[in-house]
Amino acid sequence: MPRSRRSNGKSNGIVRANGRFVLYVEGPRDQSLLAAWANRLSPRLGSSLDVVTVILGGRQPARAAEHFRTVRASFAPARALCVLDRDADGAPPPPSVAEPGLDFFTWGRRHIESYLLVPGAIHRSLKLPASDARVARFFRAELPATEQGLGALDAKPLFASRGEFERLLGRAVRPVHVARAMHAGEIHADVIDLLARVRGGLGLDAERAEVRTARDE
Repeated sequence: MPRSRRSNGKSNGIVRANGRFVLYVEGPRDQSLLAAWANRLSPRLGSSLDVVTVILGGRQPARAAEHFRTVRASFAPARALCVLDRDADGAPPPPSVAEPGLDFFTWGRRHIESYLLVPGAIHRSLKLPASDARVARFFRAELPATEQGLGALDAKPLFASRGEFERLLGRAVRPVHVARAMHAGEIHADVIDLLARVRGGLGLDAERAEVRTARDE
């Protein structure tokens, strides 16, 4: 069965208050990035993610459906959302899955890491001096300038150990550090859309988003 990240079994009450909501993600990095973006937009949403997130261990929607059936067996009105990478164009899609109460969200870009391609956030995550233009030059020279191009790009190798960013900058660029360094206005619309759906599942729609600026870090 998938591994659940539920703060050692402790709940902050939101899961119980909403009947039950589950967020399925492919891996631990997905969970940490979503939590970082959620904290940027709404601390309450960010603190809620850990207790409702289940890590599938890959792009396995059928596994999410199997797990969710056990959830609904205990509480039939439960709702869930499964987040999947789009992967490369032409890659075989995962098996089609239909399970009552379980919805799916597939990223518009190839991978969740593609939403970290924000030069200012990468620069800030490493606390580079303002005069250091290496990141900006790399983006201008090496990366697509259009949404279509960025959507098709395989961003994972850029952040890998000894990947292009590390070779360029002489140290690792940690994806979660980049996500935490992003300003609210730098978070992609796809991420905003996903987090809005999570907010709805948690019953937080009425809460006004608490947008924090870089001064809050």
